[in-house]
Amino acid sequence: MKRTLAVVSTLAAAGVVAITGPAGAAERSGDLHVTKECPEYHGLAGEFCTITSSNIPAIRRGMKVRYASGVDPATGVLDSDLVLDGPGPNAAFGHVVLNAMTFVGVVTFSGGTGRFRGFHAGPLAVACPDFPACSWDGSYAFTPPEDD
Repeated sequence: MKRTLAVVSTLAAAGVVAITGPAGAAERSGDLHVTKECPEYHGLAGEFCTITSSNIPAIRRGMKVRYASGVDPATGVLDSDLVLDGPGPNAAFGHVVLNAMTFVGVVTFSGGTGRFRGFHAGPLAVACPDFPACSWDGSYAFTPPEDD
């Protein structure tokens, strides 16, 4: 009897997780608002900004946004791949196009590793009215990878 009750309880719990998702699962799509500070960013490849706030749990305060390319001195435009980094094996991959004179642009994210697996966002409006303070605003979604 105890064994049957244990099997039934286990199956019931598995059914609840299958329907509702794992405990603590975050919102899987919606509006995204992120703020970041960029005092270490001077327009060169490899430099970064630091996340100061986010309305979704996957993007955490203190994470770094690392830029692969620098601002093109001829056009004044940053057109670069970027990585929202860490910690550990958690990274989101994106691309930004930003006018370095007006500090207005667009960023998109497409995939990642760890908690960013299946992450997509954008186009996100980038604004830095009080540079080095900047923000991203738009929509995001986590989609299950094809192999799940």
